[in-house]
Order: sequence, then structure tokens, then C-alpha cells
Amino acid sequence: MKLVSYVLIFIFFIFSPSLSENPPGFLTWKENFKKVALKNDISEKTFDTVMANVKFLPNVIKYDRYQPEFYEDTKTYINKRTSSKKVSKGIEFYKKNSNLINTIEDLYSIDKELLLALMGIETNFGTYVGKMDIISSLATLSFDQRRSEFFSNELIILLKLIETKQIDYKTLYGSWAGAFGFFQFMPSTMKNYAIDYDKNNYINLKDNNDAYASAANYLSKIGWKDTEPCYYKIELSNDIPTKYLNVSAKKLHDKKKLKYFKKYIVNDEFIDESLDNLNTAIITPDKDIVPDAENLSPAYIVFNNYEIILKWNRSLRFSLAVCTLKEKLENEL
Repeated sequence: MKLVSYVLIFIFFIFSPSLSENPPGFLTWKENFKKVALKNDISEKTFDTVMANVKFLPNVIKYDRYQPEFYEDTKTYINKRTSSKKVSKGIEFYKKNSNLINTIEDLYSIDKELLLALMGIETNFGTYVGKMDIISSLATLSFDQRRSEFFSNELIILLKLIETKQIDYKTLYGSWAGAFGFFQFMPSTMKNYAIDYDKNNYINLKDNNDAYASAANYLSKIGWKDTEPCYYKIELSNDIPTKYLNVSAKKLHDKKKLKYFKKYIVNDEFIDESLDNLNTAIITPDKDIVPDAENLSPAYIVFNNYEIILKWNRSLRFSLAVCTLKEKLENEL
């Protein structure tokens, strides 16, 4: 089944007729978007300068349609991103930057292993931050109809950051989705949580100082609690009602206190009883993605911290991978 999926993806990439280099209407979109930008206090000078070379990027649409979160099974996805090589690289990075990382951990009460895990999965500890032209990526996704409103708003926010000289548009190269820096912040995240930690009047998310402080500030503000767990992998009994099984990351439903769900967990003896009154949800991330996946396996009981990572990246697998790498780093540091 996996081979068939990859062949179909390849065929889509090669033969899709909708991914023209210069799709009809893109220049019209740009003209109309300029009117929207000017109404949002973007100067004509800034718009014309920043958007002068913007172009439609067909690969961005390909990546948007076929993200790993949409076709890799959970075990494969997590193993790729939490390998022993990744752990070793994280430890090496920590040793070189321990003073900064420890200071940020104490200042924001955010586990250093969590910050390392996020940076490791997002950009391989800053070694791969992406090479896509972010302005063109956001323009492409704004022009596309699937999530146009979201990406249009992100592009407006980014233009405002450029307008106020908080970000240098010439440095804006990153992911296909418009994320930037060592922790891959979207423009709205930059606006709301990025920090000029080294006080040089410029936010540089490709610098460890600003990047680490900004990531910790973000996690702190959205509610990470360093005293609570992220998830436990569990075995479910066959009598669990299917309504309790979350297969989508959009919004976890039917949450209950852990003690309620224990009657459906076969291996609950390894879960600390002190957690019984914490709100939890059950996820079965393979069910709606992997062909012929089992209904109840793999399964995880997830806590509030897991949902905090979902706010960072709305993917069940991404959150599991981050928390898994965090745990592996904890065992080594």
C-alpha cells in the first residue's frame, strides 16, 4: 500500500495540470492584494519593493497537498525524527550553547529538552532553515483557494513587520509554508511572541539568542507546564466507545479526566495516579491516514502539554515526535 501511495504522489507531482508556472489570475490576484495591503496600513513603497519579484511557486502547492503528516504511519514518522543521530546532535548543540539554553529555561520555566526537541525537528538544530522565498510562498498559498484566508492574513502581518523595520525582507528565506528561523515561526507568531533578547533593536530568528528566547516566550504564553507530562502510549480495550478516539488534530474532542479513561486502558498500571485528575484525550493517529490501519492501535493518552505542541503545529504526529525526542534528550542530559 505504501508503494502505491508514493507512486500516486509522484504522478501527481509530474502530471498535475493545475500547477502551471504562471497560472491564470495570479497577476490579477497581486493587483487586488495590493489594495487589501494598502487598506491595512502597508505603504505603497513597501508593497512595491517587497512584492516586486514575487512569483507563483508550483512546488509550494505540491508540498501543501502531500505533507508527511498526511501519508506516513506514526511509527515511521516518529522514528525518522527522533533517531539516535538526532539525539546525539542535540546533545552536541546543547553543550555548545548550554549557558544560553539554561538561562532561558530558568527565565521562562520551559524545559531545555523541549526547546532542543522543537529546534531539532523543525530545522535540525539550525542547519536547515529552508531556502524558499517566503514572500512568494505566502503569495502562492494566498492565491490558492484551499487556505487562502489564513495565508493572506499571514502575508499582511509579514508586510507590517517589514513596514515597521522589525524584519529585513531580504533575509526571508525559509519553509514552503512561510515559516522562518531556527524554530520556524509563522508571521503571526513572530508578531505576537518574538523577542529581541539581545537588545540590538532587531529580531533575528536565525540567531540563537533571539530564537531561543522567542520560542520559550511562545511556549510559556500558550500554557506549557513543565510539571506535567505530554503523552503515554497505551493499549486500549475493545469496549472503548469510538467517540473517544481522536483521529484529527483540528480539535481534540470528548476529553475526560485520566481516571475516567483508565477503565479502557489495558496497561494503566505504569501511569502515575497523581495524574488522575488531569484532563486528557485519546488519539489513534493512524486510523484515517494509513490504509488498513487498526482501529485501536497505535493509541496514546495525551495531556494539555501535548495540545500546546498542537498549537505550534497542528499535526498529531508532529506533537508525538516532539514529545518523544524531548524524552530521549531527558534521558541523556
